[in-house]
Amino acid sequence: MSFKDHFSALAAGYAVFRPDYPQALFEYLAAVAPRGECAWDCATGSGQAAVALARHFQRVIATDASAEQIAKAHPHPRVHYAVAAAEDSDLPSRSVDLVTVAQALHWFDLPRFFTEVDRVLRPDGVLAVWTYNLFRTDIAELDAAIQRLYGDVLDGYWPPERRLVERGYQDLAIPFTALAVPTFEMHSCWDATHLLGYLRTWSAVRHYRESCGTDPVAALEEEVRARAGAQSLEIRWPLAVRVFKR
Repeated sequence: MSFKDHFSALAAGYAVFRPDYPQALFEYLAAVAPRGECAWDCATGSGQAAVALARHFQRVIATDASAEQIAKAHPHPRVHYAVAAAEDSDLPSRSVDLVTVAQALHWFDLPRFFTEVDRVLRPDGVLAVWTYNLFRTDIAELDAAIQRLYGDVLDGYWPPERRLVERGYQDLAIPFTALAVPTFEMHSCWDATHLLGYLRTWSAVRHYRESCGTDPVAALEEEVRARAGAQSLEIRWPLAVRVFKR
């Protein structure tokens, strides 16, 4: 494979356990895009963003370089899924009103991707990229335990591109005109089983298992279940969103 494939082996869990993005984000993007005809969701994964975009656009092209991710993606009548690299979408020139990249920009060959965005966007089209880092619950002790997993146990197992996520993509020079963006936050209510499943979709967890032969989340499982009990946990992720006009 010519792309950095950290998630094909996790595609089934990714489709089940990854959080949904707030509807307010897609309402904002539909408002700033020039028209509601066509959106391209690049590196769609299991299609969370693509399906949400389909509420606002007549057609959504959702691509991912991983055939395994596309095979597990959520179907929708206005979403067309295809296996394609971010840098070579095979879309017609000047055919797209909006390009979105959710939690994936850090994996791309950025100069080539921005050239592709410039080619496929209509003259007044919009590029939107966003990312999120570590979440917070309403239980401080649980947050501290997950922080130890993230920062201590998994230290050295995160790909170097993770630093771009931690900085909210603020270090990236994006060659289009930036727009002012409201504040957005993801919110979910999960039980302990769903939370543990989500942790196991982290790329560093997979790298740890492959290197050490053990599951680093297993050591945390008893504490997560004890802290959470039978309740649904309130979980929040601040979204770092950057939006640009072509």
